[in-house]
Amino acid sequence: MTGAADFHAQANALFRKNLAIQRRAYKTNCCIILFPLLVCGLLGAAQTAIDNFFKGAAGGADDCKRCAAAAPHLSEAAVGGLSCPMECPLPLAPRWPVALLLPGEKAEDATKDDRTAPPAAPGGAKGEEKSPEEILEALTKPPPCRSPESCAAPARFLVTGGNKSFAESLAGNMFPPHASPKLTADITGLADFALAADAGGPGSRDYDSAFDMGALYFLQSKCTPNSTLSFVVQHGPESTTKDARCTQGSFDWRQSSAAMNNELYRGYHEDKIKERVENNNDIVSAYDLTNSDIKKFNFIVQYNPEKSNMVRVPRLMNLASNAYLQLRGNNSNKMRFGFVKDMPRDGHPMKAPDISFLVGKLVFVWIVMLLFPVILSSLVYEKQLKLRAMMKMHGLGDMAYWIISYCYFLLISLIYMLLLVIFGSIVGVKLFASNSYMLQFIIYFTYMNLQISFAFLMTSYFTTVTTSTVTGYLYVIGSGFIGEYLFKPFVEDTSVSRSLIMLMEFFPPFSLYRIIYELSPPPATGFYSDFSGVQLGDLSDPENGILVLLIIMVLEWASFLFLTLYLDDFGCLQNGIRKLVTGSRPDGSGQPQKPSTQPQEFEASIEIDRTDIMRERETVDRFLQQPDNSYSVIIDNIRKVYPPKDGNAEKVAVKGFSLSIQRGQCFGLLGSNGAGKTSLISMLTGFTKPTSGTAYIDGLNIQTDMSEIYTRIGVCPQFDLLWETLTGREHLMFYGRLKRLNGAALVEAAEQSLKVLQIFEGGVADTHVSQYSGGMKRRLSVAISLIGDPKVVYLDEPSSGLDPASRNALWNAVKSAKKDRAIILTTHSMEEAEALCDRIGISAYGRLRCTGTSKELKAKYGGTFVFTVTAAANEDEAVEQLVRSISPTAKRTYHIAGTQKFEMPKHGVKISDVFQAMEKAKHSLNIVAWGLVDTTLEDVFIKVAKESERCPD
Repeated sequence: MTGAADFHAQANALFRKNLAIQRRAYKTNCCIILFPLLVCGLLGAAQTAIDNFFKGAAGGADDCKRCAAAAPHLSEAAVGGLSCPMECPLPLAPRWPVALLLPGEKAEDATKDDRTAPPAAPGGAKGEEKSPEEILEALTKPPPCRSPESCAAPARFLVTGGNKSFAESLAGNMFPPHASPKLTADITGLADFALAADAGGPGSRDYDSAFDMGALYFLQSKCTPNSTLSFVVQHGPESTTKDARCTQGSFDWRQSSAAMNNELYRGYHEDKIKERVENNNDIVSAYDLTNSDIKKFNFIVQYNPEKSNMVRVPRLMNLASNAYLQLRGNNSNKMRFGFVKDMPRDGHPMKAPDISFLVGKLVFVWIVMLLFPVILSSLVYEKQLKLRAMMKMHGLGDMAYWIISYCYFLLISLIYMLLLVIFGSIVGVKLFASNSYMLQFIIYFTYMNLQISFAFLMTSYFTTVTTSTVTGYLYVIGSGFIGEYLFKPFVEDTSVSRSLIMLMEFFPPFSLYRIIYELSPPPATGFYSDFSGVQLGDLSDPENGILVLLIIMVLEWASFLFLTLYLDDFGCLQNGIRKLVTGSRPDGSGQPQKPSTQPQEFEASIEIDRTDIMRERETVDRFLQQPDNSYSVIIDNIRKVYPPKDGNAEKVAVKGFSLSIQRGQCFGLLGSNGAGKTSLISMLTGFTKPTSGTAYIDGLNIQTDMSEIYTRIGVCPQFDLLWETLTGREHLMFYGRLKRLNGAALVEAAEQSLKVLQIFEGGVADTHVSQYSGGMKRRLSVAISLIGDPKVVYLDEPSSGLDPASRNALWNAVKSAKKDRAIILTTHSMEEAEALCDRIGISAYGRLRCTGTSKELKAKYGGTFVFTVTAAANEDEAVEQLVRSISPTAKRTYHIAGTQKFEMPKHGVKISDVFQAMEKAKHSLNIVAWGLVDTTLEDVFIKVAKESERCPD
């Protein structure tokens, strides 16, 4: 059965082979599949635990009811109001008087030990453990006062302007005196007091904390000793009394705005030297009254630009405005700054943070890219062991190999991603659960195609599985980190050009990172996200850039596939296969090569008769003029020259080799190392291309029809090219399918080959090749080369490593396989050549030196007997005279320790005469032993090799 198997047959063979390999590697495959599922499972379990925690911590319906029930009982005179959790509605916001911030540095320095250390136990006991309530009370307890006149450090204000007396009068009215040491006020009366909180304490965060946990003060130009201001603070249904203690507030005059500004900056500058960012000098605020006087009032307020200070600026302006009104004599008219109040709000249920976003995008990038090193190492494995070349030589087309491998890996990738998305959605990973499934399918399908094509392209640059695997995992890990710490900041930086981002996305891992980034909540939403996901309709939204990403990935996918096929056809994949450009000469002339019709020239000085070589040349010429189907192999003056390398001169491996091999004939090619045998076989099987000349295999030219030739040949390479995880039967079934065998014919052919080559009995046929001995692998390689009825079979030292019984079985298989096919056998065993070969050729120094049957070669190049005589050492001359009496032209070739060898021409010598002469000589000479043998094939080989050394060209 000749001709290439159709695409369906090749696809069936490859898929079955790949599935068998993956089935044997089920442990590794399970680990690969279960790893992302395990990660998703852990994330889902963590998410469930967090959700339960937040459900327990969040206020329930009862809390909201209690909050709403407290609204009718609020006091109009109290500070504060309703205190509702965020998840409950707040129909009436609390009211908070504005408190200035006292500089935290000096105020804290004065009482640091008292503020941070819990009070000592009675009796001075040390090391006694405190309850949480005691620790909280100690931390929130107001610090002790510095002095009766000023509880905290005096609050300093700077003032300048065009009218010093006006400024001093205005400053004197800022903090009106109160003589009573025990003051009380409601929320309206508090507007007459300048309240302040310690910037270094808990009250600096927000108003609620200031009136709950923080220490409060009220500013006076001169405090009544130990004076306090008491008022009621309401927190929902509960009310407490808060005491504010008096602290002195002073105003320092500066001559100009510049002098005041320099002093403010000097404190900031000194703190910068101490590596502090914020301004922590001891000045609360500064007033520049410019040209103000009693008739006009303009001023500038300078303040410490902290976020918590922004709302307090209006209070600074209000104090100055009321002081000006009092200075004008309007004591009854005041601009009251009573309190600040938020707007009412609806309930905001607290949502648990999404664990997948807490973990980050990097983990999911790694999970999706996990298949890349798997695909890469799988392809490099077949390349490293030359299995791709072996499949190609048995009829697997290049395009079929790539398409079928691509479909296989795409199927695996889609199953992988399908399980990941489904399981991730089940356990609640929002990256998969929140986004449109159709959109995810489009995106992940596109990326998986891109990842496979990129792995195909990278196969060109690796020769070993170890290197490719290590590089693949380093690529996955490294590119993930680069995406997280290099690409992500560029994406989030709005000042970076979008064109630059688009250019960076042409790197496949950056494309994937951008996909994960866009399918995640935007950074502004934080971990507590109401993110509803990206829907299919958002595909055209230019803000997310997903449509541009898809276009980039499709362009990359097409480019990577094109480069892969281009390198496979015309580049160097280092897998032993070189595509021969159709219809072009090796010298680049671009015209089909014409057959050589000139006989090869030989030097007249060569002693070996070349008539057999001339006959081969004539046979080749007749075939070129008139093709003959009886010839399976015609080699037409083929030549191979390797270019210079590493400073060495070019090497001519094959020098004008011409040969014809008929159908049904086994041709044995003999030659010493460096004789050109391997280079010749490499050219005939497509491993290398000829420098000049050509060959015809079953009528097809190796220069133009190599793909078709592969469907008609079988190859047993010198080294066994087998999958370790497949069985012998699976190998034969795979290659049989490539040879268009199927059904019962395939099973019968495989079993027959296994039986003939003795790898069937005892379950050997269904044993993994990794458990085969060297001889069993060799027999399997021969069986592979013979399956499917190939028209030409190349056997490169097929019996190496075989025991005698196995070797005889192999020889019988080869003999029976010669029918209707040509076999080219290379071997170093003369016994094997004589047993199998109908014709034998001996090559040396790149040329075919002689050809013929074993008997013809022996008769032509070995027409002598080898006569060996062993006698006493003192009888050497007598023995020589005896031999010359039998054959006067005998030539002694060996002489040592009484043993001599002679070559005697066969003509003129009768074997009976030799026996009679030796029987007579035994009476007169002390002959120990003697022998007469015909010339062996090994003698012919040695003789031809020696003659070739004298004239290698």
